[in-house]
Amino acid sequence: MTEYTATDQLNVLGEPLQSCSFDPLTGFYRSGCCEVGGDDTGVHAVCAIMTSEFLEFSKSMGNDLSTPMPQYGFKGLVDGDQWCLCAPRWQEAFEAGRAPKVRLASTHMAALEFCDLDALKGHAIDA
Repeated sequence: MTEYTATDQLNVLGEPLQSCSFDPLTGFYRSGCCEVGGDDTGVHAVCAIMTSEFLEFSKSMGNDLSTPMPQYGFKGLVDGDQWCLCAPRWQEAFEAGRAPKVRLASTHMAALEFCDLDALKGHAIDA
């Protein structure tokens, strides 16, 4: 994966935010980065690695990320895809014991408003 740094935004480690995924193209702004701005009311800040278990959990909570929506150019997520999740959804999954792994270098510091850093580190693939 090609690394992209959004130098004006920081990750949960206080370093420049790294890209999350270009395939599928993720981020609220579809930049490949979990950048956060004032119009992102869902705070799509956590770079998570999808699991079948998490995708089923998310669907059961009303956010189906696995069903393709061609009208929006969305192929649907599968196990192993990296995606910028809403920080409150990740925390909810964590509390339910279904949180997916995360990339700390690609998780925006805004996630810390909703998620515990130790919990994120406990699920990190890059800790």
